[in-house]
Amino acid sequence: MKCIIDNQVVLLRSPEGPLSAHVASFARWVRSQGYAADSTHRMVLLAVCFSRWLGHKRVGLRDITRGHVARYLRYRARYAQPRAGDAAALMYLLEHLHTTSVIPVEKTSIPQLTPAERCAQGYEQYLRETRALAEATVINYVPFIRDFLRGRYRDGRVALWRLRARDVVRFVRLQSARLKPKRAKLMTSALRSFLQYARLRGEVTLDLVAAVPIVANWSMPSIPRAIAPDQTQQLLASIDRRTAIGRRDFAIVLLLARLGLRSSEVVSLDLDDLDWNAGRLRVRGKSGQRGELPLPAQVGKAIANYLRRGRPDSISRRVFLRAKAPIRGFRGPSAIASIVRHSIQRAGVDAPTYGAHQFRHGLATEMLRHGASLAEIGEVLGHRHPQTTTIYTKVDIKALRALALPWPVGAR
Repeated sequence: MKCIIDNQVVLLRSPEGPLSAHVASFARWVRSQGYAADSTHRMVLLAVCFSRWLGHKRVGLRDITRGHVARYLRYRARYAQPRAGDAAALMYLLEHLHTTSVIPVEKTSIPQLTPAERCAQGYEQYLRETRALAEATVINYVPFIRDFLRGRYRDGRVALWRLRARDVVRFVRLQSARLKPKRAKLMTSALRSFLQYARLRGEVTLDLVAAVPIVANWSMPSIPRAIAPDQTQQLLASIDRRTAIGRRDFAIVLLLARLGLRSSEVVSLDLDDLDWNAGRLRVRGKSGQRGELPLPAQVGKAIANYLRRGRPDSISRRVFLRAKAPIRGFRGPSAIASIVRHSIQRAGVDAPTYGAHQFRHGLATEMLRHGASLAEIGEVLGHRHPQTTTIYTKVDIKALRALALPWPVGAR
């Protein structure tokens, strides 16, 4: 006897097994995520087959785990050609059942941490909760500190008060030999941050921050690669705003070019960050604490056009969403980089790079040429340290005048 699920998926017989009562809600969830009809049918059919297998194995509804997905897919591979999306479809099924409280969230066993790993974990918590640093910074810093602590204490007790300058210097020398200059510079920044943290906790009394060697970074000896205004205009003109994807990409490139936003800042934009009445845009920068920026009329119009005529229906609060199912916000900045790269290639623009950061450099270069001070440029770009903005002095030597500091009293 045929069975119709959610008025669109036709089955030869009714669902069986522990998930039979939840197949229809899964079908509605899949449809809400923007999947095409054939993909929806495939995923629902897979869920039905998985439920039937669970019933044969006498697995209860509350006992279903990821392990059952792996076992079922191995069983299924004996009589059906595996498809790349099968595992993902069943994981989406479990995710849906978790969020609707049909099955409990699996309890994962916490591995036993070594003293060095526990110390690194405490530092990671400090970066996130006390310093409120961006996730990218935390991800970059913590592995270096974990390696430093493992190398110094192995699996034994971590006694930070025993640290000496020679321990710091030895670690930097060993690591620098295998790292590129830019990465080595990041490593020393992480080490200084950790040693400041250890001293703040009172576990280190010596000023070991001063012992961290300076690693030369030769990656920025030249002028920052900035896209030219005419290239930006050519790129924007090439984007087809008659399509939903085109309207989205046009708004994203405008945010990069007119406001100099980072890719991560574009990705994290929420609908609540748009203050239409005041014409302001709230931006969460690298430190998570950046304030508001004015929303230019052209940028606001492009975003509004996308929201009205391009953004898919979704419960997500992110401004920019994926165009393909599952409909949700972008996972990370690499999605913005991909949009920029494909747009540049499609337009045939001879840009300095295929990256998104060139728009920040382009905005800063234009501001400098129109008489903006380095302090103003740093404020627009969200630089936390004035030294970061000094790279733009390479564009115009006249900007060096704004960096002149009063000579210290009493200096000889």
